[in-house]
Amino acid sequence: MSSLTLTGVTKSFADTRAVDDVTLHVPHGSFTTVLGPSGCGKTTLLRLIAGFLVPESGSIAFGDHVVCGDGVRPVPPQTRRVGYVPQEGALFPHLDVAANIAFGLPREARGTQSGDRVAEMLDLVELPADFRSRRPDELSGGQQQRVALARSLAPQPAVVLLDEPFSSLDAGLRGSTARAVRRALEVTHTTAVLVTHDQNEALSLADQVAVMRGGRLVQSATPSEVYLSPSDPQVAAFVGRAVVLPGIATAAHATCALGQVVLTEPSDGPVSLMIRPEQVYVDLAHPEGERAGVRGTVEEVSYYGHDCAVQVRLADGTAVLSRMSGVLHPAAGDTVHLRVTGLVRAYRPAEAP
Repeated sequence: MSSLTLTGVTKSFADTRAVDDVTLHVPHGSFTTVLGPSGCGKTTLLRLIAGFLVPESGSIAFGDHVVCGDGVRPVPPQTRRVGYVPQEGALFPHLDVAANIAFGLPREARGTQSGDRVAEMLDLVELPADFRSRRPDELSGGQQQRVALARSLAPQPAVVLLDEPFSSLDAGLRGSTARAVRRALEVTHTTAVLVTHDQNEALSLADQVAVMRGGRLVQSATPSEVYLSPSDPQVAAFVGRAVVLPGIATAAHATCALGQVVLTEPSDGPVSLMIRPEQVYVDLAHPEGERAGVRGTVEEVSYYGHDCAVQVRLADGTAVLSRMSGVLHPAAGDTVHLRVTGLVRAYRPAEAP
């Protein structure tokens, strides 16, 4: 296992720059998710790391070993010691689970030793030992993805790359499979990179989240930092939903359509304020005359059981989204009062899109 370092990596297709001057460090044994919308360059970046593509400029290194760039001849994929888990798992349909897992082992290790390694890998990805004789078409989608991970981990790769491997699974299976994969990677101290467009997946699984937009890496930080302190309003709106309102800042406070808010850092003058929906408190507990906050009318309620999203239109026409508990919530047409809780991130005009 080793760390992974990309420095100034660029790749174009015709007139389109798919990956644009990306610099990223993935520490040894850590899990990084590359998050971004479709077409932002995530999969291209993964294919560059694997060696399926060669960058026009920049370098890629596994630990101290540069595999491309800096004037060195690119190391071919088969000798980079990379485990690659594609979107659909891509198991060999004519081989059983044991043969699929052992396929990536060196030829000399596929004899008697492979049985022990297969058993170890099945236990690692939390599948029963008797699955070894099953064919891929006898497995669920989540089980196939676990076998694909076991196959990639069996040869003890330097880095494991996961290309949206959970996207075809239903919500419940997706979550349980992703957590099992994360546990397996932690046990083996494997350096891993997962590309995804799912914000919940990226935030819940990663040690580090790298956000891409238009081929560029716009922020790389811990999940909590990306969510609470996004680099710009566009990242704020993409990584979790956000209410972005114009305001006027004076030192530690700012005034906007939702009233006065407290800032994470002092600022002055015109700003864009990033407010998470869960910070917008809907006052339902007090009689009409005692309610505090800005008055608005509920336009829509999206109920999810554990919580709900409430779309509110303020008197000045501003649309505001609140996320609140699903136990007690207003209905469309209700008049409510809103106020902001917690600290708010402010962006100066130069930082706004």
